Amino acid sequence: MTTTGEERARGLTGPWWWARWRSAALDGSLALMSAVECGAEGVPFARDAGIPLWVGVLFGVIAGSALLVRRKWPIAVVLVAIAITPAQMGFLMGVVGLYTLASCELPRRIIGALAGMSLLGTMIVTFVRVRQSMARGDLTLGDWFEPFAAVTTSLGLTAPPLLFGLYVGARRRLMESLRERADSLERELQLLAERAEERAEWARNEERTRIAREMHDVVAHRVSLMVVHAAALQAVARKDPEKAVKNAALVGDMGRQALTELREMLGVLRAGEDVVGVRRGAGVPLAAVGEAAAAAASRAVAEDGPCLSELDDLIGQSAAAGMAVELLVVGEVRSYAAQVERTAYRVVQEALTNVHKHAAGAKTHVRLAHRVSEIAMQVENEAPPEPGSASAARLPSGGNGLVGMRERVVALGGVFVSGPTDAGGFRVSAVIPAA
Repeated sequence: MTTTGEERARGLTGPWWWARWRSAALDGSLALMSAVECGAEGVPFARDAGIPLWVGVLFGVIAGSALLVRRKWPIAVVLVAIAITPAQMGFLMGVVGLYTLASCELPRRIIGALAGMSLLGTMIVTFVRVRQSMARGDLTLGDWFEPFAAVTTSLGLTAPPLLFGLYVGARRRLMESLRERADSLERELQLLAERAEERAEWARNEERTRIAREMHDVVAHRVSLMVVHAAALQAVARKDPEKAVKNAALVGDMGRQALTELREMLGVLRAGEDVVGVRRGAGVPLAAVGEAAAAAASRAVAEDGPCLSELDDLIGQSAAAGMAVELLVVGEVRSYAAQVERTAYRVVQEALTNVHKHAAGAKTHVRLAHRVSEIAMQVENEAPPEPGSASAARLPSGGNGLVGMRERVVALGGVFVSGPTDAGGFRVSAVIPAA
């Protein structure tokens, strides 16, 4: 499992309440210090203003306590600090308020305006106080000292907190931006990992379906011919022993061919398992292992599958089983991609198997057309001798043959059509692009 940036930040700062209490404690401490400072400064202010001392102290304490709300209302804190500047109060509050204001998410023009007001107010008050001190004789420096003291004091109380606050605010925004980017990247990585798992699962399911179609074609056709020959063998065993021996030999050949093709299919599966073992041992992710196994199995099936050159043998096997079948080839014979030839072969094979199952004894026509950019095939059987009757061998049917043929052809961008004919037979047609 992965953790987001927010969870990492929470883990570094402690429980959820820790940051809040820490901020509250800091603000409370600063407000207490400011209140003590302003209360102490309220004593000379009360004497100069001619008011009771407790009134000046109370006024200073109340004004200094404004730092408690510096995070929520930083503008108000700065305005209070500017307002009590003529009374020579709130130096700590002014410094902290300017820092808080500069570090907040406020428009720069507002920050600049308030900072300028604080600078101007501090400069005027300092200038007036220094002149009054020189007039009383407390200071005996030249006239140059008045503007110098006013400028340096105002800049010293305004510029450092303002610049430091701007720096802290910019750094905070940068860290938040980086944290958001990190969280976004983690979410994208999680999404990519989920999509990779989905692609791997899709590849595995697709390969299972492909292998299931291959095994269905192998088993259904070979075993159907074996059952037909076995039924014929049972019928002629006593009447024609020589024909019975011939049929028994054909059944044996069919069985051996079925076993050979099944071994090839199992070899494909073992090759895929070997790829999985090697990739897992090398530390490759499971999604990549699944896709690699599916690709390896697909390549093995493509290399070991049948081709159109074996079509004559397929027709001969059906003819040996008692089917009246004829093959018509139109166009210039040429080679195609392995997938195209294998799919064309399987369509004809499955169509002949269906004739054995559902229209035993019906005459069948197989047409193969080599065109410029495609190859077309059609398997059509006439009406069976006894309409509505199934094969004498009572071959079972799972109903997946036509579905498998359609999936094969459509996967290559071709067109598949099947259905009964007006004469009572059945027709299977497919067109596959040559490329």
